[in-house]
Amino acid sequence: MRPVRFAYARPRTAEEAVAELRRHGPLARVVAGGQSLLPLMYQRRERPTALVDLGSVDGLRSLRRDGDALHIGATTTHRAIETATGPDLRGFEVLPEAARQIAHLPVRVRGTFGGSLANADPRAEWCLLATLLGAEITALGPDGVRGVPIGDFLLGDGRTALGWDEILVGVRLPRPAPSAALAEFGWQDGSLPVVAAATEVELAPDGSVTAVRAALSGVADRPVLLAEAERVLVGGGSGEQPLAAAARGLADTLDPPSDAWASGAYRRELAAAVLLRSLRDSVSRATTSALARTTSQEASR
Repeated sequence: MRPVRFAYARPRTAEEAVAELRRHGPLARVVAGGQSLLPLMYQRRERPTALVDLGSVDGLRSLRRDGDALHIGATTTHRAIETATGPDLRGFEVLPEAARQIAHLPVRVRGTFGGSLANADPRAEWCLLATLLGAEITALGPDGVRGVPIGDFLLGDGRTALGWDEILVGVRLPRPAPSAALAEFGWQDGSLPVVAAATEVELAPDGSVTAVRAALSGVADRPVLLAEAERVLVGGGSGEQPLAAAARGLADTLDPPSDAWASGAYRRELAAAVLLRSLRDSVSRATTSALARTTSQEASR
């Protein structure tokens, strides 16, 4: 099956892209990598009257430090993040790790960070990490630039706070804790995860948890922050038994939906399992980070 006929615009600037959206109306769609939109068009589940292609827009493909945060341009590909090196990426190692878990190489080469967020698939890795880290979305529309916290940006499966005549131009990601980790489960290698978890943990010298932040995807129509994680984990131990008990308890508070991929009850079991994996990884990284700091301090004396 082929897509229905549509107009095509390839603007050179973000402002021109907004103007093209206004010219073609609310049924126009923005495309960057096209890894989500184009398959839907071939299935005729999406029938845009026009495509506004951001592929030639200047300045949207970038990774740069913004104080203690990282600014990611909307058309930066998954592959660019996966292979990024240099001082600007120091402290953001969880991003290449997450990128490597996205689909297959051809998708990562063409798919974009901004496109993934604008597509708002509740299982997508970038939506999950953006939720964990408290990202801020930068949108450009006819009234200019506005910032939108990720919690206000993701409104549900495939729905965002972007207006029909706005484009996502970039994302500001606060620096993650050194312990940040992401774990996921999917039915096939390269498929979207059924359930995924992202966590950050800080430990006291005795190994007890002093701070934690956790988010899950695949258990609701958008990624969810587990507000109860702090109450359940902080002050407790970081060994296998307390982590497993916490993951089990947090998962039991969820009411995931059932769909063709998994029942709600099975998603709850997956949530406990992937949350435990992510917490284990975070504790391991927090321990390694603390040892590295101690070694560095002793060496400098």
